[in-house]
Amino acid sequence: MTSRRVPPPLMDAMLVGVALLDVWVNVTAAEPLRLGFALAAAFALALRRRVPLLVFLIALPAVALNDAIFAGLAALYTLASLSRRRILLAACALAFTVCDMISLPSPELDLTKTATLITLGYTAATAAAPVFLGQLVQTRRDLSLRLAEISEARDHERLLTTQTVLAKERAQLAREMHDVVSHQVSLIAVRAGALQVGTRDPEIKEAAATIRRLSVQTLDELRHMVSVLRASGGRPAELTPQPSMADLQRLVDGSGIEAELHTDLPRPPPPGPAPGDAAAPLPAGGPQAPDGLPPTVQRAIYRTVQEALTNVRKHAPGAAATVLVRHHGGAVRVTVTNTAPTRPALPLPSAHYGLVSLRQRAELLGGTVDSGPTPDGGYELRLELPAQGPA
Repeated sequence: MTSRRVPPPLMDAMLVGVALLDVWVNVTAAEPLRLGFALAAAFALALRRRVPLLVFLIALPAVALNDAIFAGLAALYTLASLSRRRILLAACALAFTVCDMISLPSPELDLTKTATLITLGYTAATAAAPVFLGQLVQTRRDLSLRLAEISEARDHERLLTTQTVLAKERAQLAREMHDVVSHQVSLIAVRAGALQVGTRDPEIKEAAATIRRLSVQTLDELRHMVSVLRASGGRPAELTPQPSMADLQRLVDGSGIEAELHTDLPRPPPPGPAPGDAAAPLPAGGPQAPDGLPPTVQRAIYRTVQEALTNVRKHAPGAAATVLVRHHGGAVRVTVTNTAPTRPALPLPSAHYGLVSLRQRAELLGGTVDSGPTPDGGYELRLELPAQGPA
């Protein structure tokens, strides 16, 4: 069964109605001052979600002047459910207790009398109840968010594990293709070339030339297949177009966090479907950006930004991220910086392969990856690659 929540506007209208009923029962029209403060407190509940502290301050005079205290209790509960400042909540509960003990004309508060102490205790308990209830609702809301984040992180972790296994299998397949198939096809091409040069029979020479041409073409296709397999990130259909700089803005926009991309590199529109969608195989050599970055460098930048934004979402809840991509002095520098988290991060399951894989990929391309905390409590990941790829 799924619970149906009351829409916020309807809930606010209901609270205002109950507060007005409380005023009608406890305040008479012959007391205009008390009636005015009580009505102001009741109608102020319509703004309790936007300015909870101001609404509570408006309700305090009504609590001090008459017995219509429902608006004050509702305002105190709302403040406790939205604020994390414990000292402020304790001060508001104390103010509510003092105002509830006051009436006009002012009574003689003798703390040595048992009746006065009982009344004070009852009033303090009345003020503490909405505070505790509001904090409980706030904790439940936070736990629901954490559970959703943990579930998302586990799904992402399972996906990464599957991609890692698939990448290992493809790396093994690439080695087999390189070591066995490529070697034998190369030998066929060499023998066909030798036969083409050494024979004088036109038909044999033409057949040897055809065999050599087909062998060279097969070798080119095998080299492309091996490069695709080795550069794969473990997606189910890596023979489809690989991510490039054209997909970087889409990655940042769809990261699920507050993130911005700043780059001095040209960002053309994606030439086709998003990475991972069904499409025809790439031509040999892959896509080439107008700025001349090789496809391997483009993929390394994309994967680095992808892993950095994933880590921000997992380990720094509520943080904002900034992605900087700069081309300077024959090198491409990528910096992903996030601010300090606004919510406590819970320990999440992790295989700890992300940064290790990024460093290995960068080393293969002749670059470096380093990371560390920032002075303001955030985190920064830095990637530097040769703009033309490895020598």
